[in-house]
Amino acid sequence: MGFTTASPIQAQAIPLVRRGQDVIGQAQTGTGKTAAFGIPLIEKIDSTKRNPQGLVIAPTRELAVQVANELNNIGKYKHIHAMAVYGGEDIGRQIRGLKKHPQIITATPGRLLDHINRKTIHLDQVHTVILDEADEMLNMGFIDDIKKILNQVPTERQTLLFSATMPPAIRNLADQFMKNPDEVKIKAKTLTVDRIDQHFVELKERQKFEVFLRLIDIQSPERAIVFGRTKRRVDELASGLRRLGYKARGLHGDLTQAKRDQVMDDFKNHRVAILVATDVAARGLDISDVSHVYNFDMPQDPESYVHRIGRTGRAGKRGEAITFVITSEKQHLFMIEKTIKKKIERMPIPSQEDAADARRQETTEELLKVLNRGTNSNYRELAEKLLEEHDAVDIIAAALKQLTNEPELRKVKLTDEKPLQSKSFQGRRRRAPRHPRQQHHKGGRPQQRRHHSQPRAKKQ
Repeated sequence: MGFTTASPIQAQAIPLVRRGQDVIGQAQTGTGKTAAFGIPLIEKIDSTKRNPQGLVIAPTRELAVQVANELNNIGKYKHIHAMAVYGGEDIGRQIRGLKKHPQIITATPGRLLDHINRKTIHLDQVHTVILDEADEMLNMGFIDDIKKILNQVPTERQTLLFSATMPPAIRNLADQFMKNPDEVKIKAKTLTVDRIDQHFVELKERQKFEVFLRLIDIQSPERAIVFGRTKRRVDELASGLRRLGYKARGLHGDLTQAKRDQVMDDFKNHRVAILVATDVAARGLDISDVSHVYNFDMPQDPESYVHRIGRTGRAGKRGEAITFVITSEKQHLFMIEKTIKKKIERMPIPSQEDAADARRQETTEELLKVLNRGTNSNYRELAEKLLEEHDAVDIIAAALKQLTNEPELRKVKLTDEKPLQSKSFQGRRRRAPRHPRQQHHKGGRPQQRRHHSQPRAKKQ
């Protein structure tokens, strides 16, 4: 698979997992934790047994699919099969897949409980349970579902828990369902990839779209992910970009699984250059050559920032991450810098003229490519006629203007999103769970939350 050196989480966790101990791993996405639990899990699986022996619980369908794919790659030569089970896909199709007796199930909590209740998944032979991105499952309101699932698994088992942060509710979960777990913690300084150039642009909400257009015109990203805070933002931004001729698609929790798969296939195969996504929709995306990440809206917390920018700067390449910051959100930026232990450099708002020059230059280069291909014979007669009536320089200038997307033609209106509030941000910095029964309040006073209600948070 190309692994040559163990990552820190792998080097520390694999020996403990192989000894059969329960393990708490504090590590971010992109640190190699799937192999950290996947390699010793594959070693323990008996390929002759017909019921699942390993269970991985993940917050999103994308992560469940990604983990299943990686486990199948690791287990290929032992003939170990992992299957992803998640909501949004026809349950009948999943039941047919389960009849092929996968040894490992990777699942989102809700759909897994559905299968358990239907008795289409039996957990009585499961000897290893992995909770992946536990804090995100807490934030999405899955904590009660996880407890129900763990109560269905044999008590004589190995339990592994991986989480970027350790809020009290996750600690309580570990105390309740794990036996003397060993802890492996990857320090925050290793979470931000050194190969990512990080900048922020301070601006007003109404400036965001035009400034973003200027940036992508100047930077010409090969492949970019743009993060928006809400599904409405994602839809409007993706639609506006397409109207202006950019190859963009949106990804959020309201899309059907078939639509999500199509969007990801288009993005991975370079039919789409700009993917606009919400945080939850982008969890677990396995894309190795993203050149730029744009935080069109500020992330809800520092951990989300790390997740977002970790999509670029992979496979030995440099990456670029640019965050739009409204003045009232500066405190959030300071919290991010404190978490990643690095100063994010300010970038001035690029000028309209710089962007126009970049567009004109790109158009000129595209025109020269067509000229050099020499397949223009069908247009020669028309060109000769134009030259009889007009100056050659005027004709070329008109052609370049027509091909260049000039600013006056780029009017797109986005609905304003309210900036993050400092109180709300600091509350999320402690990663308090969204589920009302799981809230932890300071001084016993209830805290009003402005974010989505529980059902929407689970869906997104």
